[in-house]
Amino acid sequence: MTPSQSIVQEAAKSYTAIDAKGRRLSLRRLTALDTLRLFKAAGPVLAQNEPWLSMAGLAFSVLEIDGVPVPSPATEPQIESLIDRLGDEGLAAIADTFKDEHDTPDPKPHLGNSPGTPS
Repeated sequence: MTPSQSIVQEAAKSYTAIDAKGRRLSLRRLTALDTLRLFKAAGPVLAQNEPWLSMAGLAFSVLEIDGVPVPSPATEPQIESLIDRLGDEGLAAIADTFKDEHDTPDPKPHLGNSPGTPS
C-alpha cells in the first residue's frame, strides 16, 4: 500500500460512539480540508479561540446521529446548533472515542532505540 493510499484509507475510516443518552454517533477524523472549512465557518475571530474551536471540531466530526445523516455545518450558527444538539453527553462520547484511539500501545517495540528513532 502506498503512503497516499494509507492516508486516504485512514481519512475514510469511521468510528462509532454511544453517548450517555444512548445515541449512536457515527464519526470521522477531520481531514485538512475539513479543518480549513471549519476555520472558514468559524470566522477569523473564533478560529483563534482554542476552546471554542475544540468543541466545534468535535461536532464537525459527526457523520450521523442514530443513523440520520448530519450535514457538515457551514456557518457559526450551524456549528452552535449541532453542539447544542449533541450536548455534554455527545461531546464527551466523541472526545473519549478519539482519546481512546490514541491510547493504544505501539505495536512495534522500540528495540532499545530512543523513541522516534527508526527500528
